[in-house]
Amino acid sequence: MPNRLANETSPYLQQHADNPVDWFPWGPEAFERARAGDKPILLSVGYAACHWCHVMAHESFEDERTARLMNELFVNVKVDREERPDVDSIYMQAVQAMTGHGGWPMTVFLTPAGEPFYGGTYYPPEDRHGMPSFSRILESVANAYRANPEGIARTTAAMREIYESAAAPARSSGALTPATLERAYRSLAAMYDPGHGGFGDAPKFPQAMGMDFLLRYWARTETRYARDMVQHTFRRMARGGLYDQVGGGFARYSTDALWLVPHFEKMLYDNALLARLGVHLWQATGDAEARRVTEETLDWVRREMTAPGGGFYSTLDADSEGHEGKFYVWDESELDTLLGDDARVVKQYWGVTSGGNFEGKNILHVPNEIGVVARRTGLDEAEVAAAVSRARAVLYDVRAQRVWPGRDEKILAGWNGLMLRAMAEGARVFGRSDYREAALVNGEFLLGHLVRRSDDGRPRVLRVHKDGVTRVAGFLEDHAAVALGFLALHDLTFDRAWLGHARDLAQSVVEHFWDDGAGAFFDTARDAEALITRPRDITDNAVPSGNSLAVELLLLLGDLFDDGDLRQRAEWVLETLAEPMARHGAAFGHLLGAADLAVHGAVEVALVGDPEAPDFRALAAAVAEHYVPSLVVAGGPPAHADSVALLAGRPTVGDAATAYVCRRYACESPATTPEALAERLAVATSVAGELRAIRTTGSMAVIPEP
Repeated sequence: MPNRLANETSPYLQQHADNPVDWFPWGPEAFERARAGDKPILLSVGYAACHWCHVMAHESFEDERTARLMNELFVNVKVDREERPDVDSIYMQAVQAMTGHGGWPMTVFLTPAGEPFYGGTYYPPEDRHGMPSFSRILESVANAYRANPEGIARTTAAMREIYESAAAPARSSGALTPATLERAYRSLAAMYDPGHGGFGDAPKFPQAMGMDFLLRYWARTETRYARDMVQHTFRRMARGGLYDQVGGGFARYSTDALWLVPHFEKMLYDNALLARLGVHLWQATGDAEARRVTEETLDWVRREMTAPGGGFYSTLDADSEGHEGKFYVWDESELDTLLGDDARVVKQYWGVTSGGNFEGKNILHVPNEIGVVARRTGLDEAEVAAAVSRARAVLYDVRAQRVWPGRDEKILAGWNGLMLRAMAEGARVFGRSDYREAALVNGEFLLGHLVRRSDDGRPRVLRVHKDGVTRVAGFLEDHAAVALGFLALHDLTFDRAWLGHARDLAQSVVEHFWDDGAGAFFDTARDAEALITRPRDITDNAVPSGNSLAVELLLLLGDLFDDGDLRQRAEWVLETLAEPMARHGAAFGHLLGAADLAVHGAVEVALVGDPEAPDFRALAAAVAEHYVPSLVVAGGPPAHADSVALLAGRPTVGDAATAYVCRRYACESPATTPEALAERLAVATSVAGELRAIRTTGSMAVIPEP
């Protein structure tokens, strides 16, 4: 008989609806039951694509004996971390403090008041490798709750101190300067693996945000090593098993240092961040491989991760038919049968062997340059590429007949905002009309289904849309990511309506998430559900923090509208985190991009004219071709300062569309040709151009040599 989770829309919760565990969704009913029975709460947090969540579910939550123990001793609450990142963040902080590590499934034991007193992650069904069995943990925790209330009280008091410390008012950690960015660059470079690319050792995660900062750093300082780290890492990831060589898109992370064996789940947010990085890498280097992989990733999103209404789905599971990765791996004999004469070439290209590289089968990867394969097979590079292209199409069609991994079809506002931004930038830079259409449809979907006007007239974002139901009050990351997506749509279309939507959401961010007493943004709105603490996550983890997204949003809009209040608020947040950013660059990848914008200022481009005219489109294309860190662009007919300040007072030259390239509103002479515009962009991006703008505006700031 289904439990209470059967009525939930979350696919993760529905996966547990037939468990013999008497699960509650997060909410007052569970806490009232715990208080009435004086029982501790067992909080289990995971997500639909989580492999070890499935393992623990099969081993423990589907086991009648374990379920009886859980039901007898605890009130059991199941949470989808993707729907409730606030709950996940609060209790993950406790687990990390107690154990020194975190992860999912997360298992936390709470008092009826919601205070954590014991926790961990995955627990096996029997004692194994020094880990106690889940049943042993259940009995021990229940006994401790009954027999040792003083010990429980000491633990909960210690957790309260941790939460109170995290919620303390923000203070300056030092001036934000170019030296801050230099130290952050060095902290990332110290972690770099020059052999295989990436940062740190196994397991290896794609550090897309940190790499995006490194590209900015290269553009500012001409430090070639910064760009090389990004290009080498992107190529190694794209040639490894981390990347789906058949269908496009990146898996969550690599279990080894070589990028060969992935954890096969695919997340929308990873692919949004990596696709946007790929767009920037192509602008910076003209790397054809980076463009191909980026376009294949965006094609995968359009083909497999887009709902009929235009929203983007959340994840693809790691498992199918009960086995991780089964959908993605191949026998050598399969390729021989399917590919005919192309098999010999393709097996060389994708490193296929009879013994395989993963549980007797082959994860397709690219171990050699295409020229090496050409020499070994006696073909030219074009013939090898053609054979691989034919094989990819055949294998995709064959693979589509397999049992697919589960797809989590909930639509999350924040993740959609990230992908909207990537799709819109891909459309703008690559000139792809299909990406443009996908971005516009997604923007309209978000505006129509996940953005609501509240009683005060401000737009508010809701977090989750699934099966026609929109629910869960949006968090800081949702509001800021959606607004940045709308900004990207404006940059693509020059439709000022999108700029207005972004500005309205930014005002909601300040109104509902900023706290004057703390001098900081919080992850939950001031009118959100009261939890044991109000979460405030400052680090960029798997996704950019709401904090870093909000800071970037305010800086960009502050520049577009010449709004000093927005800029000052964002710059204060950056000042409170200047020292942590400098020391721990990998933990602040996205925020470092915003810091670059604050330190060096935006490169402002005003395109004046009719956005539909050929000469205007030519100028817009010239901007899109160039990698310009911290680009702020506005376009269309001249505007009043209270509309779009960047366009105010910028006339066309004659009847031609005209571009103004500016730093801190001090502009170069206007350009009417793509060639002249390209020259001005190159100057403005450099430190020399920055110094000239500072002198023009009369600032006394000193820019040191890079």
